Amino acid sequence: MTRKKVREHLFKLLFLLDFYSKTELDDQVSTYLSDIGNDADAAEESQERLEKVREELKQKFYAVAEHLEEIDRKIEEKSNGWSLKRLAKADITALRLAIYEIQYDEDVPAGVAVNEAVELAKLYGTDKSPAFVNGVLGSVVRDGAEE
Repeated sequence: MTRKKVREHLFKLLFLLDFYSKTELDDQVSTYLSDIGNDADAAEESQERLEKVREELKQKFYAVAEHLEEIDRKIEEKSNGWSLKRLAKADITALRLAIYEIQYDEDVPAGVAVNEAVELAKLYGTDKSPAFVNGVLGSVVRDGAEE
């Protein structure tokens, strides 16, 4: 499974954050992870590799969830007065994933995080989503470079 596909699975998992209570999330995450490998994209993956992917996804999902308040504050700060309630869920999810990668995941270069978030916004967002996501993340990256 490619890094791009793994990131897309993580995006889908993170999308759950806005629709389930904390008590329901564990079951939802487990259900989603158990279904990975049952599709044509993963048919040629070994069970060992699928287990590693599932574990990586679970770890990253909970890492993002742990930093969710800080990440959401950053989104609101950088989105020029737009509250999270007014933003598209797909845009929020792409931004959450990218900001987590930029600020907390040393294995992902900031440029890769931004590019992949823009691609997710193109795939799952509106026509305006890619430019919006790119603008917010550009501001996040610039702030990080100034520190």
